[in-house]
Amino acid sequence: MRLIINSGGPAAIDAWRAQFHAFAPQLDVVGWHEDVAPDSVDYALVWAPDAGRLATFPNLKLIISAGAGVDHILADPQLPRHLRIARMVTARTQTEMAEFVLTSALMLTRDIKRVVNNQARQHWELFDSLRVAADVRVGIMGLGHLGIAAAQLLSRVGFPVSGWSRGASQLDGLPCYAGQAEFGQFLANTDLLVCLLPATEATKGILNATTLSQLPRGASLINAGRGTHMVTQDVIAALDSGQLHQAVLDVFEQEPLPADSPLWTHPQIMITPHCAAIPDRKERARHTAWLIEANERGDALPNIYDPLRGY
Repeated sequence: MRLIINSGGPAAIDAWRAQFHAFAPQLDVVGWHEDVAPDSVDYALVWAPDAGRLATFPNLKLIISAGAGVDHILADPQLPRHLRIARMVTARTQTEMAEFVLTSALMLTRDIKRVVNNQARQHWELFDSLRVAADVRVGIMGLGHLGIAAAQLLSRVGFPVSGWSRGASQLDGLPCYAGQAEFGQFLANTDLLVCLLPATEATKGILNATTLSQLPRGASLINAGRGTHMVTQDVIAALDSGQLHQAVLDVFEQEPLPADSPLWTHPQIMITPHCAAIPDRKERARHTAWLIEANERGDALPNIYDPLRGY
């Protein structure tokens, strides 16, 4: 069997081969830019593949995303729509996202951005910011594997957690809201809004002025879902008006974030470079090898993109 990889560029292919040798030594691993016969390719592990390239592999059995999202694959207008796409969601992915959200939530709870800003100015300031986790109601938008993992960890630390999704969900006894009819109630009871939604037409621009205005004044925001969820100017306006107190932003509509983006210099925004949950190469190779073996056996595969749901 042959696996073609488009992740990390040509310089990464030797490292990929070394990892796959440990997990699937029988697998022939080739790089995206190598000269290979198109009909010899059985599987593809990709991130933002060149438009039209996947359609040239007539015997392709499965497309595997190198990340949890698939919008970078769906952007290909020539994508063979009959092929299944497996999302890269592993136990480590869930742990990484949960820990990122917890870290961000604790920083927002203790106003660490203000401390960092003061350090940059060499300014010593004592201020009242003695909230603890129990004082901050966290609302998580998106109750897939990542959202549930984040909710469980936050709850164990002491944050009151609720969740919202398009359809009915359960969250180990924590309050859950569903659909547009309950969206306003969910927001009204949220001091810290966490967006972990998938990228769909229904969720595009959901972090807008209308949504943010329904949060309690002075709420905070963590966006680790997708950049398309956020209307940038609306988030900045909410911060400037005091409707939002602070924001941690990990994802952006254009990445890398352009140097002239006003997000970089806003004093109430912490920016991270889309690093909330990125399994290392070893974990992705292990999971990919497992997916290929399971597919060859005819087993049902987890986290397959569903066009009807949009994720």
